[in-house]
Amino acid sequence: MTLKIEQLSKSFGEKKALDDLSMTVEPGQVMGLIGQNGAGKTTCFRMILDFIKADSGRISFQGKPIDQKAKQGIGFLPEERGLYQKLTVEEQLLYFAELHGMKRQDARSQLKDWFDRLQVVGKLTDKVQSLSKGNAQKVQFIATLLHEPDFLILDEPFTGLDPVNTQLLREEIKRASKRGAVIVFSNHNMSDVELLSDQLTMLKAGKTVLQGELQAIRDSYGKTRVYLESELADEALLAISGVESLAKQGPGRLAILSDESAGQEIFKQVTAKGYVQAFMQSAPTLDEIFRMEATQEHQEVKR
Repeated sequence: MTLKIEQLSKSFGEKKALDDLSMTVEPGQVMGLIGQNGAGKTTCFRMILDFIKADSGRISFQGKPIDQKAKQGIGFLPEERGLYQKLTVEEQLLYFAELHGMKRQDARSQLKDWFDRLQVVGKLTDKVQSLSKGNAQKVQFIATLLHEPDFLILDEPFTGLDPVNTQLLREEIKRASKRGAVIVFSNHNMSDVELLSDQLTMLKAGKTVLQGELQAIRDSYGKTRVYLESELADEALLAISGVESLAKQGPGRLAILSDESAGQEIFKQVTAKGYVQAFMQSAPTLDEIFRMEATQEHQEVKR
C-alpha cells in the first residue's frame, strides 16, 4: 500500500506551485509535509486526489494510478472544513461513510465508540450548525477515519483544538498508523509534526528543501542546543565563541550554538565552577530547523 510521487510539477500561469516533488510513504509511516503558506502543500494534496491535474509527474498508490475506486479508500481532511450545517451529526457521518462504500448499519454501529473516544460534546441527533468549532472539527475528523482508510491526507487536522483535544486526535492518527495506513499530513505547529512524523518533506516556493527520516534530519544539523543549570554568568556564556543566543528555560538556560563544538567549552567552564545540576546538548528542534530553512536560500535538497 505504498504511496509513490515521482517528479510532480504544477504551474498556475507563470507561478510554479510545485516543482519536481518526489516522495515515497510506506504502510504505517507518517509523512509530515511542511512549509510556509503558499509553499505547495495544498496543491500537492489536490493533485493526489485529482482535484487538479499535474503538469508532469506520476502519482501511484499500491502500484497503480489513483482511480475513482481507489479514492473511496482515502480519508481526506481538508484545511477548509466542509460539513452540511442543516444535517444532524448522525446524518452527516452516515452520508460520508456511504460515499466511501461503507454499509450504513456498519457505520452507525461505530458512531458511539468514536464519540466516546474523541469526547465529542453533544448528541448524534444535534444539528451540525449547533456544534462548537472544536466539536465540528472532531466530527469532520470522524468522517475522515470512520471507513478505516488505507491512505489518510490530513491538512491542518488540529485547527481550533486545545492541547487536550489535540492529543485525542493524535492518538487516533497513531492508531491508524499502527494498523498500516499511509498517512501524509501538514501542520503549522512543528511540535505536532515532530510528535507524529516518521518522515519529513519541507517545501519552499514549490521546491523540496528538506526530505528524509525526521531524526536523521535533526541530527544532520549537529547538536546545536545546550540546556544547562549552572552558576556561570550569562556574560561568560555569551562570550564563548560559537554561542549565538541565550534564553531562560524553566529552571535553567538554553544556549543556541552556531557550532556544536562550542558545547565542549561551555561544559569545561560550567564544570570548573563546581557542581552542575543539569547539562544536555542536543540537535535543534524541528521548529528551529523550520525557521532556519524558511529564511535562507537553497541550492540543493538537504536529506
